[in-house]
Amino acid sequence: MKVDYSTDVGAIRESNQDSCECGLFSSDSAWVVVCDGMGGANGGNVASEVAAKKIKEFLIDGFEENMSRQNIKSLILNAINRANDAVYSMSLEQEELRGMGTTAVVLVATKGLLHVAHVGDSRAYLKNEEGLSQITMDHSFVQDLVNMGQITPEEARVHPQRNIITRALGAHEVVQCDYSCFDFSPGDVTLACSDGLSNYVDEELLLEYINKYEKDEKTLVESLTQYAVESGGSDNITVAVIKNG
Repeated sequence: MKVDYSTDVGAIRESNQDSCECGLFSSDSAWVVVCDGMGGANGGNVASEVAAKKIKEFLIDGFEENMSRQNIKSLILNAINRANDAVYSMSLEQEELRGMGTTAVVLVATKGLLHVAHVGDSRAYLKNEEGLSQITMDHSFVQDLVNMGQITPEEARVHPQRNIITRALGAHEVVQCDYSCFDFSPGDVTLACSDGLSNYVDEELLLEYINKYEKDEKTLVESLTQYAVESGGSDNITVAVIKNG
């Protein structure tokens, strides 16, 4: 397994409210956490950083190479719940952090499987022999409009209310997240990102970049980040990849 990430404040924002943690459990197992914070001048920074670190700690402490598929699912969901507790408690204790929250997308790749959990509109994609596909569905106002057939995915990308999310980690006492599991074969690539990237790239362009830099994960994430900055960079940009092999 190979893993790498890139993050950038973008061209407009004064601070980076995205946080990313990633690494290898072993040569055969990798993990990624991407969080995009929200809430006030400092709230977003705090929420994303606390959530990403809590999820990282829980994953590293709890992961074992011989874990069953169900136990890995439980580990990831418990990590997200633990992070939700930490962010929500902090928002109640500190007035200036009241109402903060964050998106979260968590990837764990091991034993030929990719485990994915997410809250909010940070995304995960999977590239395999069949091509590239988005494997998470945004928890957002514009995604609801797409689901109802009121706007197209292309219109959603530039919609004035595209930043409104319908679920967030840490915003409430209980968090609801989605979980999925996919085959992850040698040569497959998975990518997690904040909306600072997905607002500027469609699946066709993303696939072009992955194919172009398939042997260089660092250049891939840095090139995608730079593309988003040069395309407008209206938000913080974070992208992380895991390659099987």
